[in-house]
Amino acid sequence: MSERVRVSIVGGSGYGGGELLRLLLGHSQVEIAQVTSESHTGEFVHSLHPNLRPTGKRLSSGFQPIRFTAIGELQPCDVLFVALPHGEAQRRIERLAGLAGRIVDLSADFRVRDLALYQRYYAEPHAAAGWVERFVYGLPEINRQAIRNSKYVSGVGCNATAAILALWPAARAGLLLPGQRIVVDVKAGSSEGGATASAASHHPERRDAVRSFAPVGHRHQAEVIQALGRDDVFLSVTSVELVRGVLATAHAWVAPGTTDKDLWRAYRAAYGQEPFVRIVHERGGIYRHPEPKLLAGTNLADVGWELDPQTGRLVALAAIDNLGKGAAGSAVQCMNLMLGWDETMGLEFMGLHPV
Repeated sequence: MSERVRVSIVGGSGYGGGELLRLLLGHSQVEIAQVTSESHTGEFVHSLHPNLRPTGKRLSSGFQPIRFTAIGELQPCDVLFVALPHGEAQRRIERLAGLAGRIVDLSADFRVRDLALYQRYYAEPHAAAGWVERFVYGLPEINRQAIRNSKYVSGVGCNATAAILALWPAARAGLLLPGQRIVVDVKAGSSEGGATASAASHHPERRDAVRSFAPVGHRHQAEVIQALGRDDVFLSVTSVELVRGVLATAHAWVAPGTTDKDLWRAYRAAYGQEPFVRIVHERGGIYRHPEPKLLAGTNLADVGWELDPQTGRLVALAAIDNLGKGAAGSAVQCMNLMLGWDETMGLEFMGLHPV
């Protein structure tokens, strides 16, 4: 490929924008055109994302350190990533769509296709209802072909991603009992709350906390309902002492007679050829179940399960990095699919151990 694709990021000052920029800077087919921030216009991006500080050798080879620009200074590009706070993308979509032929929106603005479901969880009508049907839900493991054929892809909720990936194989195989409620307990790291400090993220309040901040009604529940096609899925989210990472523990019930071998077949059928999903279902060892800390900085998802054959209770598990597979990693994976590239490009990092 002779010419790099020009990519811009709208809203690059937050954790999601920084992670996206990190991945794109390492992508062999991408050139960063612009990165916006209204509150940090003119500053170098590495002033907020110090891991992206350029080396002397790179500078001597002609690399120009990237400065944040204002959103009003955006120029046309090939792919536009939008990482604005909720509600901003839908209000700006007409202008944004005029700047790029392809858009990947990391926010929640275009994830939920049912407008009534959207209003139920976001407590307001959608400001760009006519655009919702143009966007494809950006989780490749359940929507790959639609992503390939789309110019507009929505982001994914990190908690929804883990919940969906945990349950998808059993749901796809018809193993989950209809009429039996599914409860997903999510443990989430502090970066999920974003880069802007609050009373809840103040260090003396956050340190050592295990805090249930959304026992009911979490917005990501709408995405899980949409993906699984059933409205009896319930999400609870708890903050834990972790910076990056999500662990979803889903409690569901399977049909009588379902065995561990049936579940192996279902999970292998769903994920056996997936480049970023690993089945973790071991008989022993401290890492016999999915563990989010091993996935920091990656686009990987580890999934597993335990079955109580006497009661039919299935505990399905999925671990991800909320900034990786739960946000920027999936966004880059979607870009690769949209452009007809190998979907693993720029996403090959396998994680660290020990961490």
